[in-house]
Amino acid sequence: MKTEIIAVGSELLTPDFQDTNSLFLTAGLNSIGLDVSFKTVVGDDERDLARVLRTALGRSRLIFCMGGLGPTEDDRTREILAKTLGRKLVYHKDIHARIRERFRRRGIAMPASNLKQCYVIEGAEVLDNPNGTAPGLWLNKARCKVALLPGPPREIRPMFENQVLPRLAALGRGLMVRRVMRLTGLGESAMETLMKPVYASVPPGVTVTTLASPGDLSIRLTYKGAGPRAAAEALLDGLERTIGNALAPWIYSREGDTLETVVGALLKENGKTIACAESCTGGLIGHRLTGVPGSSAYFLESAVVYSNRAKTRRLGVPGTLLTRCGAVSAAAARAMAIGIRKTSGADLGLAVTGVAGPDGGTARKPVGLVYIALAHAQGVAVHRNLFFGGRAQVKFQSSQKALDVVRKSLTKRSKKVL
Repeated sequence: MKTEIIAVGSELLTPDFQDTNSLFLTAGLNSIGLDVSFKTVVGDDERDLARVLRTALGRSRLIFCMGGLGPTEDDRTREILAKTLGRKLVYHKDIHARIRERFRRRGIAMPASNLKQCYVIEGAEVLDNPNGTAPGLWLNKARCKVALLPGPPREIRPMFENQVLPRLAALGRGLMVRRVMRLTGLGESAMETLMKPVYASVPPGVTVTTLASPGDLSIRLTYKGAGPRAAAEALLDGLERTIGNALAPWIYSREGDTLETVVGALLKENGKTIACAESCTGGLIGHRLTGVPGSSAYFLESAVVYSNRAKTRRLGVPGTLLTRCGAVSAAAARAMAIGIRKTSGADLGLAVTGVAGPDGGTARKPVGLVYIALAHAQGVAVHRNLFFGGRAQVKFQSSQKALDVVRKSLTKRSKKVL
């Protein structure tokens, strides 16, 4: 069954907004065995939206159109779809009463602009919206089913889960089971070489896809077919073991978790705390670690020591060392890791210093040169790295490698098998 998602809104075509709703809908559709064949983002222009709707109606049997149901002049999805389908818009007094009551509870009169939300496409079922003023709509058009959904996440998500998914359950075709394995420290080409023997053993009904970004790789396993879920899970278990045998040193999660989530779980399991001394990453490692709920159990602090003076004043790194070796050096990283561990009282002291670029590189210390050090009770380990890409990529890869250094250190002492 061809399934399509259309996200409506000119703001989604700017760098300031992201279409996260389509990812949420895709996950829900996949959970009942429905794949998404097309995704389109279209602005508020009437002709563009009409063209996109006509194309979708001609090629897909299940269409989700999100956004453009609000009270403003540029919210035209309802009107344009009605025109495209050749149907009338019908006033619903019960919707009017509900919207008016919603405003009354806030102590204000219903604005006249909200009246347009009281009109429903002829023949459509109304999807109630207890979290906003825009009702959703469910339509049948010959061979197509179309869902019109509001754009705000706090409105679309409960509407989809409570009112759309039950309507879709009977439409699912077969079973879909997915796994996501995540890796770091390995290049895409190197991974592909190691995966070649694995591809020959992929069982029927299972597909393997890979996704690469600087510092991070994903392997997605998908089973589509019939039969009990347990049998599908067993197929993926076997394939996962085969991939694990080929790529074990670089796999940090078999459940699709982020590296900071995995590191946090290992810190908790080992009963360890961590503090960071960050130069070129500018606080990114601390930001990632504290993005995990419950991180206060193991994360103590992150000192952004960008200048040499800050490294000396905050961490006690000798000025003579910085003069002799430079801030971007193994000696500086080692001293920073020891310093943050001592001043914070953490079990682990993690330090990063490097040249993020695009300026500041030299023949001896090029852009992308980064030193990472981890200090613990047994000593200090320092890692030299050379990352490629722009400033943001170097910073992310530095944070990724630093977290992976912590992961590997803790995994050696952990009972958990990744």
